[in-house]
Amino acid sequence: MSGRILGLDYGTKTVGVAISDPLLLTAQELETITRDRASKLRHTLVRIKELCDEYQVSTIVLGYPLNMDDSEGFRCEDTIKFKELLEKRVDIPIVLIDERLTTMYADEILEESGVDKKDRKKFIDQIAAAIILQDYLDNHRDK
Repeated sequence: MSGRILGLDYGTKTVGVAISDPLLLTAQELETITRDRASKLRHTLVRIKELCDEYQVSTIVLGYPLNMDDSEGFRCEDTIKFKELLEKRVDIPIVLIDERLTTMYADEILEESGVDKKDRKKFIDQIAAAIILQDYLDNHRDK
């Protein structure tokens, strides 16, 4: 596999973004892409394409928000629609990965790091993206 892997945590008004290191060992937070309305995705899609080009991304890992009972709710439907729109913009494989509890883990990391509760919103989505990506990297090494 050549190229880095991009991790995405897709939400109604934000997309957290993380990137792997060149050796595909670790995930680092990159940024949070925000939008005014859930339906306004053009800027988000353009920015993800720019990041894919800049970092020579070979795979995108997209968090898939299954319910705790393994069922797929409306958030899964929205994620699939986003994936389909993104596939029209980038010629890169997009892999869905279970993202249950990642936002909760991200919040715990920020709390343990001493980040004030009111400031966590700025970072939580990109940390969740890094958790999603790191999970993928750890479970798909040498496969």
